[in-house]
Amino acid sequence: MQNFIFWNPTKIIFGKGMIAEIGAHAAQHGKKALLVYGKASIKTNGIYDQVVGSLRQAGVGVVEFSGVKSNPILSHVNEGIALAKREQVDMVIAVGGGSVIDESKAIAAGVKTDGDIWECFLGRKEPQGALPVLTVLTIAATGSEMNFIAVLTNDATQQKFNLRSPHLFPKVSILDPTATYSVPKTYTAYGAVDAISHLIEGYFTSADPDTPIQDRYVEGLIKSIMESAERILANPENYEGRATMMWAATLALNGLPAAGIGATAFPNHLIGHSLGALYDLPHGATLSIVIPAWMRYAANLNPAKFAQFARRVFHLTAGGSDTEIAEKGVNALKVWFRKIGSPVSLSEVNIPESELRRIAEHTQPLAQKWQIAQQYTADVVAGILQDCK
Repeated sequence: MQNFIFWNPTKIIFGKGMIAEIGAHAAQHGKKALLVYGKASIKTNGIYDQVVGSLRQAGVGVVEFSGVKSNPILSHVNEGIALAKREQVDMVIAVGGGSVIDESKAIAAGVKTDGDIWECFLGRKEPQGALPVLTVLTIAATGSEMNFIAVLTNDATQQKFNLRSPHLFPKVSILDPTATYSVPKTYTAYGAVDAISHLIEGYFTSADPDTPIQDRYVEGLIKSIMESAERILANPENYEGRATMMWAATLALNGLPAAGIGATAFPNHLIGHSLGALYDLPHGATLSIVIPAWMRYAANLNPAKFAQFARRVFHLTAGGSDTEIAEKGVNALKVWFRKIGSPVSLSEVNIPESELRRIAEHTQPLAQKWQIAQQYTADVVAGILQDCK
C-alpha cells in the first residue's frame, strides 16, 4: 500500500425527507443563494418547491439560474458567474445531478478567481477560492456531491476538461433517494455505468500489486451497483435500490477507493470526454461504449488483474488461463451494460468508422494534461475505438 492523505470535508445528510434541511445549512453561509438547476424536472417532481420553501423559511433569498445541460458548457458557466457577481450572492446551491453540481462548482470558483475560469480547467492557473457550494442530489452517478472535481465542456473549442481543487468540495450535500424516483431508465443506467467507471479506473491502472482492501472495496461496490440498478429498473420506486445506488455512486469517487493505491490514470474518461465533447452524448453512454474495448486492450498487458475482476465480480471460476478468464469478464460486463440499456458500440450512437481518427486526435490535449499521452497516443486510442464499432 502506498502512502496517502485522505481528507474529505463534505458533510453528507442522507435519507428520506432530508431535503427540508437545506435551508438551515444554507443559512450558515449567508442570506442569498444562487440556485442552479437544469430544466423543469425539479419543478414537476416537487423538489424545487421543497428546496425553495426550506430556503425561504430559513431567511435565505434565492436567485435562480436554470438551463444547465447534461454536458455543462463554459458559456453558460460564464453567464452564471456574471449573475452571481451582479447579485452578490453568498453561496451556490446545486439542485440536480453531476452536471448541475459541476457547473455550480465552476461558477463558485469563477466568482472568486480573476480572469477566465477556463484557464483553471486547462491547468494554467489555480482557483483563488470559491463561494460555498451546497448540493441537493437528484441523480446518482458522478460522485461530484462529495469530491473536489468539476468537469466542463468549452463549447467554443469542443474540449471537455476537468478541474481539481480543494476549494470545490461542497460544504453540505443532501442525498434523499426519493429524489431519484423520477430519473428515466436510460439515465439510471448511465449513472450506474458512470459509478462503475470511477471504480475500475484506479482498480485496473494502479501500479501497486498489493491493494487487497481497496480491491475488495471496489469489487463489492460494483456488485452493489449492479444489483441495485437491476432492482431500480424493475421498480423505479424501490427505495432500498435507490438508496444503495445513491450512496454507492457517492463512495465511488470520494477519494476512498483510490486511497493507498498510488498513481492511477483515467483512460476510459479520456476517450469518453472526447465522445461527449464532440457529439454531446450522455457521459455514461460514452463510457459503456469505451470500457469493454479498453478492458480488452489493457487485459493484454495485465491479464491477472482482469482475471481477478472476472472471478470476484462475475464468479467466472471455470478453468482457463488468466487471459481466457479476463476475456470472459470483459464480455460479461459488456453483456450487463447491454442488459440495462446502455450502448456498447459507436454504431448505436450513429458515429461512423470514418470519425475514429478524428476522435483519437481529439483526445491528445487532455492526454497531455493528464500526463498519459505517451501511453495513450492517437494510434493507441484509434485502436481501442476500432474495437468499439
